[in-house]
Amino acid sequence: MTSTQFKFSAGPWNIHTGADPFGPPVRDEVVIARKMQILRDLDFDYMQFHDDDAVPDNAHASDRERQAKKVKQMLDDHGLEAEFVAPRIWEDPRTIDGPITANDPEVRRYALERGKRAVDVARILGTDRMVLWPAREGTYIRESKKPVEASQHMLDFIDAMLDYDPNLRILGEMKPNEPMDQMYLPSTGHMLAMSYKAKDPSRVGVLIESAHSILLGLDPSDEMAYALWHGKLWGVHLNDQNGLKFDEDKAFGSVNLRRAFNQVDVLVQNNYGTHGEVVGLDVKAMRTQKDDVAFHHLRNSKETFEILVEVSLNIDRQEWQSYVAARDYESLDRFIIRNLMGRA
Repeated sequence: MTSTQFKFSAGPWNIHTGADPFGPPVRDEVVIARKMQILRDLDFDYMQFHDDDAVPDNAHASDRERQAKKVKQMLDDHGLEAEFVAPRIWEDPRTIDGPITANDPEVRRYALERGKRAVDVARILGTDRMVLWPAREGTYIRESKKPVEASQHMLDFIDAMLDYDPNLRILGEMKPNEPMDQMYLPSTGHMLAMSYKAKDPSRVGVLIESAHSILLGLDPSDEMAYALWHGKLWGVHLNDQNGLKFDEDKAFGSVNLRRAFNQVDVLVQNNYGTHGEVVGLDVKAMRTQKDDVAFHHLRNSKETFEILVEVSLNIDRQEWQSYVAARDYESLDRFIIRNLMGRA
């Protein structure tokens, strides 16, 4: 595999105004057509979507198809494709207690309808992938929900989406916390176990985000390897994370280059991308960035990935394995570091 065989994606939220929970926007909003042009100029191939990135919440039902088709035409005009559509079911006031696992059956019904709407949008945009990030599927205190019932609610939602579209594939994007204190299905292993309970396990897999694995105290490359072993790593969100804090979405490789290399290496060595999988980035620009350079985090992340692909392809595997065979892990440690420093 060469680096040119990888396809890249990012979401419109990765080019943003810089607002955070502690401060207002510091940059101008960028219209979606301009975001598409930025991605195309950076040689990206796909754009990621939430359902309301394509069709606003306030759009009348009769107008949704027209608006989605308009976005599809914009994608075509920019030479891009939609990688996936994710239902944004965590921001509505009705879903304050978690839409899919809410105690209120009316709220759970709303979650189903919103999920179906996302599937409709995905179909128009030309993708068969739905990413399910269960952002509020959890609790602030454990006693507020019955966890066995909550697990069944999650399965019911997944099965309902599979029934709604026989071509749909669902990619679970797991995260252990934030915005909820304690989230259901917090890890790759949890989601993979859920996938085998689904009525069609072949259509349920995972999308692994680097920062989410780090927040769980796990190594992202190991999480990816485990999903690859199951044949269910259908997407990645690469970024970086400075410790067990909030979800920082830093540029890929900007905190721990060795950890980034291991992620790239496991993807390269296991032929990720040869069955349509995409290298997704989920990175935020630093709040200090001015408008005209507020996309450099995307450029930098993609460049880091591509450089590490070349390291993976050119590293001396025979020497690597000689240290493994001799159980000389100190020399292996030095060997990896020297390669990352360009001193091989």
